[in-house]
Amino acid sequence: MPRFFMLGTNIKGGTALIRGRDAEHIKVLRLRPGEKLTLCDGSGTDYNCRLVRSDRDEAEAEIIEVVPCRAEPSVYTWVLCGLPKGDKTDFIIQKCVEAGASEIVFFRSERCIAKTDAVEKKLERWQRIAEEAAKQSGRGIIPQVSWLPTLTEAINCAMQTELPVLMYETGERESLSHALKGAENVKSAAVITGPEGGFEAFEADMARKCGLHICSMGERILRCETAPLVALTALMYESGNLD
Repeated sequence: MPRFFMLGTNIKGGTALIRGRDAEHIKVLRLRPGEKLTLCDGSGTDYNCRLVRSDRDEAEAEIIEVVPCRAEPSVYTWVLCGLPKGDKTDFIIQKCVEAGASEIVFFRSERCIAKTDAVEKKLERWQRIAEEAAKQSGRGIIPQVSWLPTLTEAINCAMQTELPVLMYETGERESLSHALKGAENVKSAAVITGPEGGFEAFEADMARKCGLHICSMGERILRCETAPLVALTALMYESGNLD
């Protein structure tokens, strides 16, 4: 069933008026009157609808039922990544949204080699990628994509959650499976991963002193775009969100 977020949508009684990009998309999909579609309010509520009419600028749909979105995880998760170079950001956003991330944050750390002077200009495109991934995967929210200029700020963000973990490839660490024990009772979590080359030792030490779990993901070395997805998937499994 086609899925749309209610951007530019007005609800009046049992009718939804859809305008803007979603109205154009409905036209492109060639949906006909009588066909079903789902509108999501971006806060976890789905409106299951039947299309009444559609033109280039506006579509009208009859609301059949209003239900909670079943695709939203029970744990609100921040994925915080050292800024990688190239289009690896696009992959991270798309796949982490599909896997259940609630917010995705990129930050600058010591080993970042990507240029950070144009990051602000990329945020709009990154947000569109998150929106399309949310539609495709049936999410009830559009995860926000943002930027922090330092690892310190990323750690401060992670510390606001019940379960903050930082993935580190060497030195003193605990297993990710050990850190995630009891995750089924957690309502918020944060996963921090590094850029190409990972973290410096002093960065991991800083995170440890701040109370974060410094975790290993085994003996294999994962790419910077793979690590956040693997860690997030492990969290979704341990928290009961892959049943």
